[in-house]
Amino acid sequence: MAATVNKKYKDRLFRLLFGNENYKENTLALYNALNGTTYTNADDVTIYTIDDVIYIDMKNDVAFILDSDLSLWEQQSTHNPNMPLRGLMYFGKLYDKYITDTNKNVYRKKLVTIPTPKYVVFYNGVEQRPAVEKLRLTDAFIHEDRSGAFEWTATVINLNHPELDSRLLACKVLVDYTTFVKKVQEYKQETNLETAINRAVNECIRDGVLKEILLLHKAEVIELVLTEFNKELYEQGLKEDAWEEGLEEGRAAGMKEGRAMGMEIGRAEGRAEGRAEGRAEGKVIGITETLISLMRKGLISLEEAAEEAKMDVNSLKELLDKESTL
Repeated sequence: MAATVNKKYKDRLFRLLFGNENYKENTLALYNALNGTTYTNADDVTIYTIDDVIYIDMKNDVAFILDSDLSLWEQQSTHNPNMPLRGLMYFGKLYDKYITDTNKNVYRKKLVTIPTPKYVVFYNGVEQRPAVEKLRLTDAFIHEDRSGAFEWTATVINLNHPELDSRLLACKVLVDYTTFVKKVQEYKQETNLETAINRAVNECIRDGVLKEILLLHKAEVIELVLTEFNKELYEQGLKEDAWEEGLEEGRAAGMKEGRAMGMEIGRAEGRAEGRAEGRAEGKVIGITETLISLMRKGLISLEEAAEEAKMDVNSLKELLDKESTL
């Protein structure tokens, strides 16, 4: 029976390949490659993905239980340091589901046993990253904690690294998946995204790369990958445009309305990537008002604003105090 693709949420090709009931042999093969095991019965894999948990409008990728291990696999095309926190939140939901499904009672004196967590992120973006990274939850703690009492990690595997673990190369579906994604990334530099995906699909079918999946699900795969790459481009666009849009809207609507609108994405992403763009934009029109707006949002300091406005700190502070009384 051909596997169906659930269109309720935006899905991923990775999930179709490794988190689908009809292709559990792929899940088993990748699990064996990751863990050096030799399991042979795909029926031992219990897909455990929670379908109604969504991160950034995309389904969480793959969760399953095998031999008392609870594995969570995520595919990422951009590096994200928040994966340990995201994984911790998702595992909490998985364990809640497991406790309910197995009728366990966490309020009794008897110890409740749970499957061992295994959390792996497969990175296949174009940024150069190490072959394997351990991202740690403690890196996000406001106050540094060296006790080791509250640690949670995400193991990030760079599928494009030349020193990829040779065991993973034994998993043909993973290698084929990486080959397909690389083709799309390469061809979309030369033409529009849909044409690039179609070219990659046709070439992979010709070369025996994901041939069975692509022949059965050609239209679905094109839609999945188109959605995923469009989402990636959209998020990149937000990062690049947030400051410019926020400043333009702030000037057009007035200082008061501009502070209210705020550009949430500018506050979240702009600290790291938008500060330089915001400064450059502020120099063009209304530099003093723009810098005050940025300072009010906490994105630059008083000293930085004074330096950009070529004013001394006290003069800018007086102007700021005057503006706050209007």
